[in-house]
Amino acid sequence: MQVTETLNEGLKRGYKIVVPAADLDAKVNEKLVEAQPEVEMKGFRKGKVPMALLKKQFGQRLMGEAMQEAVDGAMNKHFEDSGDRPALQPDVKMTNEDWKEGDDIEVDMSYEALPAIPEVDLKGIKLEKLVVKAAEADVDEALANLAETAQDFKDRKKGSKAKDGDQVVIDFLGKVDGEAFEGGAAEDYPLTLGSGSFIPGFEEQLVGVKAGDELDVKVTFPAEYGAENLAGKDAVFTCTVKEVKEPVAAEINDELATKFGAEDLAGLKGQISERLEAEFGGAARAVMKRGLLDELDKLVEFELPPSLLDAEANQIAHQLWHEENPDVQGHDHPEIEPTEEHKTLAARRVRLGLLLAELGQKANVEVSDADFTQAVMNQARQYPGQERQFFEFVQQNPQMRQQIQAPLFEDKVVDYIIELAEVSEKEVSKDDLQKAVEALEEE
Repeated sequence: MQVTETLNEGLKRGYKIVVPAADLDAKVNEKLVEAQPEVEMKGFRKGKVPMALLKKQFGQRLMGEAMQEAVDGAMNKHFEDSGDRPALQPDVKMTNEDWKEGDDIEVDMSYEALPAIPEVDLKGIKLEKLVVKAAEADVDEALANLAETAQDFKDRKKGSKAKDGDQVVIDFLGKVDGEAFEGGAAEDYPLTLGSGSFIPGFEEQLVGVKAGDELDVKVTFPAEYGAENLAGKDAVFTCTVKEVKEPVAAEINDELATKFGAEDLAGLKGQISERLEAEFGGAARAVMKRGLLDELDKLVEFELPPSLLDAEANQIAHQLWHEENPDVQGHDHPEIEPTEEHKTLAARRVRLGLLLAELGQKANVEVSDADFTQAVMNQARQYPGQERQFFEFVQQNPQMRQQIQAPLFEDKVVDYIIELAEVSEKEVSKDDLQKAVEALEEE
């Protein structure tokens, strides 16, 4: 194999690779010898087919495999010997298009090499960590919100009409074509109007009823209803309204605490305090991470691969365009040209991405299987009822796996740097922390 450099400008590299015909022939023969013991052919015992006949029968197909393996091997050896790491997949093309068996293979390979990353004194980095304690007022506010979600219902005044959000206690009997059907009857059923728990159109017809009212509620089962015998059918539910109740926030007491898994109110307050401080801690970490990235951005300067810069700038421009034009879901839109602002942001992202990748590699930072699985589970929850399909999609899609793994790796590298950096704590109010988070979103 012969490798000749044809281009070396900045990070751009070009090479001509020649694989001798003799090497290809040797590789084909090697494959034939390896396969010979298992080959059966009419007129010969298994494993006894002559090599010349094997070559005539299978040589053409094996030559294609040998050519691909030879080029791949030449590329891998080049990167191993040179120490270059391509920024993107190298561009490889065969130059002797009139190739025939017995000719050498001539290939041109071009790529942009990843730059050398300068050393960074991580112990010299100074960071500030904002600390927020959960105040009693914060805990009380969270408790009040919990009480709202755990709402109770109390009887409205006699003769009051039911409103959206009220609870009506009803007896009902449903019929299709005059015949009662299984699951279509209940007594003392508490139904919250507006909850959407019944067939579309059912709850709306109960708005305005009073205790003691009797009425027929007429609805049509959805065409995709689970029970085939009811799907798309018209139904009449004869309803008797027994009670009309209005929603009230649950009382903040030990009983409320047990509903949320605590032993008593004091225990629930403790849990809320811990949760709030965990939320504050997550927000404070985001602020500190931005501060760390700003510091790293000042500390390093190196040449960036133009292909990565262009790809990142285009992605930023495309994403921001869709955020400004939410009505356009697909990609049928005018070509989007990145601005200088997009290119500046792209340069920062590419520079920091390469730096964090280098630091993580040197520190042997890895994303564990458990961390990856947990991240996939978190994303799968966004697709209720389709979790299994999401898991299968991730398993079969390398790009999706990379999209999930990349931020996990970055966070682990950030944690590694924070451990080495000089970190000072500053206690601030919840409002100050909120302002710091909002400042991140504005940048």
